[in-house]
Amino acid sequence: MLGNSKLTATPIEDIKEGTNHIVVDSIQYGNQEMIMEKDIAVPMSDGAELYVNVIRPNKEGTFPVVISADTYGKDNKPKITNMGAIWPTLGALPTSSITPEESPDPGFWVPNDYVVVKVALRGSSKSKGSLYPWGLSEAKDYAEVIEWAGQQPWSNGNVGTNGVSYLAVTQWWVASLNPTHLKAMIPWEGLNDMYREVAFHGGIPDTGFYRFWYEGLINRWPDSDIEDLKGAQKNHPLFDDYWKGKQANLSAIKVPMFVCASWSTQGLHNRGTFEGFKQASSKDKWLKIHGRKEWETYYARESLEQQKDFFDYYLKGIDNDWQDTPKVSYEVRGKFYQGYTKYATDFPLPNTTATALYLDGQTMSLNTEKPQDTAKVSYDSEVENKDEVRFSTVFDQDTELTGNMKLKLWVSADETDDMDLFVGIKKLNRQDEEVHFPDFNHIEDGQVATGWLRVSHRELDQDKSKPLQPWHTHESEDKLNKEEIVPVEVEILPSGTLFKQGESIQVVVKASEVVKGNSTPGLKTRYEHNETVNKGIHNIYTGGVYDSHILVPVIDNN
Repeated sequence: MLGNSKLTATPIEDIKEGTNHIVVDSIQYGNQEMIMEKDIAVPMSDGAELYVNVIRPNKEGTFPVVISADTYGKDNKPKITNMGAIWPTLGALPTSSITPEESPDPGFWVPNDYVVVKVALRGSSKSKGSLYPWGLSEAKDYAEVIEWAGQQPWSNGNVGTNGVSYLAVTQWWVASLNPTHLKAMIPWEGLNDMYREVAFHGGIPDTGFYRFWYEGLINRWPDSDIEDLKGAQKNHPLFDDYWKGKQANLSAIKVPMFVCASWSTQGLHNRGTFEGFKQASSKDKWLKIHGRKEWETYYARESLEQQKDFFDYYLKGIDNDWQDTPKVSYEVRGKFYQGYTKYATDFPLPNTTATALYLDGQTMSLNTEKPQDTAKVSYDSEVENKDEVRFSTVFDQDTELTGNMKLKLWVSADETDDMDLFVGIKKLNRQDEEVHFPDFNHIEDGQVATGWLRVSHRELDQDKSKPLQPWHTHESEDKLNKEEIVPVEVEILPSGTLFKQGESIQVVVKASEVVKGNSTPGLKTRYEHNETVNKGIHNIYTGGVYDSHILVPVIDNN
């Protein structure tokens, strides 16, 4: 398997259409000889053609297929390895030079006797047609390519999907169609509810990443017919049939899956990855949860070896004791990139106790008992640095909080009929300093967990809501009447954190983002919410008849 040091890696620009004998600069194994078939046309049932690249071992035989599909460009250089000047905090991303961004690395998979297939979905690269991201039409195309790959002379008939972000979204979709040759999937951090997880957070439109991402597609493929996602966000502010059509039927998924989620990609990949794992009907499914950076974790050697073990079992039939792997492994974060791994049988964790900490507006504290006296605390939603309130408590013993949280508030607005609530959960050390965690791929001053809610979207789906996870319908607006005090429940996204004795948890309620993105100006690589409905004074009521509280997932470690 070790490469030949006398070989020279083939420059990407020297790889031509058709069959190429190439040398790949494998990070793990040194320079490796491979065969790359570039720009292979795969016929679709409607007469269209999708183009794929195939990278396979330079020897006879049949091999399982590792496949990924997106619209970023199958020949795209691994941009994420070249972004250090823009985002110097991305971390280590060791890949071969022919690895398209967020994709399986041929430099790792091919030496391990896999064929890597990269699919250019409609409207991207040479694949002509309309580009409609994250929907049924893409899934049908992807399913046809999987069936094609399973029948090629170099294939053993077993195909596994793999990849990050968009490449995970397309996996949720195609797996819901259960193509015959799809035998296993590795969705690594990818949303599946486009409304709740990227276009609107708590009903508040995202003016950052969602629009930046769409504009990126336009810039990549200016000659393609691309779905107007910005127009959809403007014209469909509620969760209507348009957005329902952007949701894969997760319960239809039956294929074995190794799912990776992160506490860190809240506002994009966190929620959907957990929902994919929870809602899938697969009998064989595993969940890995980390609290670090997405791409760095995906390409880490430990992760690659776990992916390989999973695919070896399901695509090669190797008895490697994969079935003994704990169903859930998760990192409990203590500090930035410091924590420890625990194991469980399911998620949400079975040994969870939902524990209420009541807000006290007189002392700005959190308490296990509801205050007897009513208090009203207010903030000015339009004045920077005065647009928030904070409640906190010190833990008297080591406490692990892992899972969703729910913040129930009683609120009113003095001057308007709606409110946008931004919620942050923070950890303070014994010195009363905030403990920061990774957020997205490049932000280093993140918090424990995040939640959002537009108050007019407070209606709950009673069937889907759970004590620790309210589920909002987002199907209608219920505006505030003058001086009306209403209860709201804010979904706070999953996290896993250890609070040691003497450390504090802090709940922030704010009229704007609690943590600002620190990306390069003009690069909206994180969510933003600059089109709020906020105006004037916001009020929160605690104590007495107002049971404002944070419900936290305390883990029993006995």
